[in-house]
Amino acid sequence: MNNDCPIGIFDSGVGGLTVAREIFHILPHEDIVYFGDVGRYPYGGRSRDIITAFTRQDVALLNEHNVKFIICACNSASSVALDEVSAEQNVEMIGVIEPGAKAAIEKTTTGRIGVIGTHATIGSNAYARIIHSIDPKAKVFSLACPLFVPLAEEGYIDKEATYLIARDYLQTMQDVDIDTLVLGCTHYPLLKHVISDVMGDSVSLIDSGEETAREALRRLGKSELLNPKMTQYPAPEGEHKFFVSDVPEKFSAVANRFLGRTIDRITRVDISGY
Repeated sequence: MNNDCPIGIFDSGVGGLTVAREIFHILPHEDIVYFGDVGRYPYGGRSRDIITAFTRQDVALLNEHNVKFIICACNSASSVALDEVSAEQNVEMIGVIEPGAKAAIEKTTTGRIGVIGTHATIGSNAYARIIHSIDPKAKVFSLACPLFVPLAEEGYIDKEATYLIARDYLQTMQDVDIDTLVLGCTHYPLLKHVISDVMGDSVSLIDSGEETAREALRRLGKSELLNPKMTQYPAPEGEHKFFVSDVPEKFSAVANRFLGRTIDRITRVDISGY
């Protein structure tokens, strides 16, 4: 592979687009290939074996595009399949959990850290395991907030109903007096200002997508794989390609909301062939 090859990003649906958005911001000169497995969404309720099999197929699709680096933007896949699948690859892979967990440890001053996510991510205990491997004395409080996902996808960002649900969910975190809260689902950054308003200024929010983009920048730089276009003046923006496993139209509507920009071309692929 060469340093002008694209970065691959995959997710079980559209949530990973918040990670892609941060990559666009931090690494604007990089070419990106994004795959959203919307036809099999969500991964969270499936077995470890099935999630691992899906992850292998997603990675195989990205490898077909000669990617130089792969980001697993799915919390479920990151928690149960990343280690096994990444060990099989010749290209470096990272997930969204470890960068977020490390950032939480660096940010907290009291050692009291909250993690919110889907039932699958919270049930895997992946964030808590990584946090405790770094700081065994840290207190981790985990909470599933499943309704945040449809609220984000439907664009219910400034609705009173969203604030009511957020207050109900997050009261638990307020009661245990955390000072740092990890947004452990890639949908949740769309609700960041709602969550911040509810939790207050004394609680720092950790956006796992943002931290993952920073980690990608660090690792690509260390491996001397940053795109040489960044040295040109004026530096051209990277090319972005989007692939999905089911109807592109719905993906397009939600993607525009997640990215804050219009996606011109989305290609449907048969993921079962990988």
